[in-house]
Amino acid sequence: MSRPRQGGEPSPLPHPWVPHSRLPHSRLPGCPGRRGRDGKSLSQRLANPGGKATPYPRGFKCFTCEKASDNYECNRWAPDVYCPRGTRYCFSQHMMKASGESVSVTKRCVPLEECLSTGCTYIKHEEYKVCTSCCEGSICNLPLPRNASDAVFATLAPLSGTPRPAPPGLGTPLGLSLALLAQRCLSATGQGQ
Repeated sequence: MSRPRQGGEPSPLPHPWVPHSRLPHSRLPGCPGRRGRDGKSLSQRLANPGGKATPYPRGFKCFTCEKASDNYECNRWAPDVYCPRGTRYCFSQHMMKASGESVSVTKRCVPLEECLSTGCTYIKHEEYKVCTSCCEGSICNLPLPRNASDAVFATLAPLSGTPRPAPPGLGTPLGLSLALLAQRCLSATGQGQ
């Protein structure tokens, strides 16, 4: 039900007195409200729903999927569970055609050993490029590696153990929310793959 505007015509928004920034992303034009198997939107999974404590000290989550068709499908259906003990990083592997179109996406929680060979390789006989990245931090593997600039091993502190501040950007709640919203809008309009 839409509330009439001053001139009598109905507003395109269900609640015109609520600014766009306060509406859930499913109400924004061009961004349909899609949910994963657990009934939660991706933005709900980013916010530690229910305020539950982590199952162990320094517990974290990663987007996880095996050979999904693209990044949206991977992140959409990723289970909302903590990574097992013994893992510390989020791994992403992106196989794409020479045109850049995604062929498969694999994401999972991994120990250090699986993050020591990140980067991109070309499979010439199949005309595919495979880029692999690792990152440290809860749900840090939202974006996909597409080239040598993103196919890196990003840690919050040097591996020697010397602490350093986390860089701004996707690691912040605002950065993650904006990236997620942009991805959903592009996917909904058929422009992003």
